[in-house]
Amino acid sequence: MADVKIEIRANGPYRVTGPIDLVDMQGNAYTIPEGQWVSLCRCGGSDNKPFCDGTHRDCGFQGPSEAH
Repeated sequence: MADVKIEIRANGPYRVTGPIDLVDMQGNAYTIPEGQWVSLCRCGGSDNKPFCDGTHRDCGFQGPSEAH
């Protein structure tokens, strides 16, 4: 099985590392360079969805980041 890791960043995005396929609702694939990690928006404010653009820092996003 591939080594994919999803890290929930404190009050920030989901950081995904490892080989992944990311597709839109029509099945079109996003181009992710091999070995590159991606940060996926969690606050809903990014202008570059599904990717994080740092908006969470300016919009005051606070979200749980600890496992229970």
